[in-house]
Amino acid sequence: MTTQPGIFALGTPEHCYLELDLEPGRTAEDLVRGVAGLVGPFSTTGGVNLVVGFRPELWAEVAPDDAPADAASFAEDLRGAGAYRMPATQHDAWVWVAGGDRTAVFDNTRSVLAALAGVARVAGEITGWLYKHDRDLTGFIDGTENPSLLTAPGIAAVPAGRPGAGASIVLYQIWQHDTATWESLGQHGQEMMMGRTKDDSLELPEDVMLPSAHVARNTLEVDGEELKIFRRNVAYGGVTDHGTAYVAFAQDRWRLHEMLRRMAGATDGIRDGLTGFLTPLTGAYYTCPTVEALARCAPPDED
Repeated sequence: MTTQPGIFALGTPEHCYLELDLEPGRTAEDLVRGVAGLVGPFSTTGGVNLVVGFRPELWAEVAPDDAPADAASFAEDLRGAGAYRMPATQHDAWVWVAGGDRTAVFDNTRSVLAALAGVARVAGEITGWLYKHDRDLTGFIDGTENPSLLTAPGIAAVPAGRPGAGASIVLYQIWQHDTATWESLGQHGQEMMMGRTKDDSLELPEDVMLPSAHVARNTLEVDGEELKIFRRNVAYGGVTDHGTAYVAFAQDRWRLHEMLRRMAGATDGIRDGLTGFLTPLTGAYYTCPTVEALARCAPPDED
């Protein structure tokens, strides 16, 4: 089974994310068929990559044999320490268009919406870009612990022999940054919040690392084995309102949600230090089916 190739297409500087909801009177099958018919951009046609996902329950209704076992919506707000809250803003489908040129991304995204007219309506749209090649708007290198492209498919996709093999589960969140307050910490304070050095992204020693440091909160181990995810974050917004579009893929939903629970302090009462400076505005999970599963749902080719 072939995981959607755009998940691993690193280096694209321009991005657009759409969240979609079914139009009244249309069915889950209508939506899946419409999205699965967007075959053009899957292989960088028009200079873009396309990744699509569906609300897990909607996909399971249409293609139960291709649904990952633990896939589920972000159905309820995640509550953490000190009345902290990560909002649940689940929608029916997610489309990610990425490319090397903003014009190509813009035009292809318009083509996506034109193809889905009458089937789905836009519930949210965010455009993003790569900031300083590999950093986020905190100024730190983003994705330092990301697996290499050789090992990423084994982390981002459901393993062979399991339900939904080859599919991926994506967590999509928009995090707004309070950049002025963050910058007031100075480099040392920022490094203590992050758990890494800013210039070269070296992890702080254990005897220096705060329990609330971002690195400490996002390191998830089960029976001595660290569970990894594959991040494709980008910056979004303008000078006065900006942040991070958090896009994380994994072979199961549990590890993604457990990392959020740890950030929120829901597990032990210790919140991630970054949550004092970054605010989650949205939260949703989507199943990103394999290319073959999407092909089975696509409308027949017209002669």
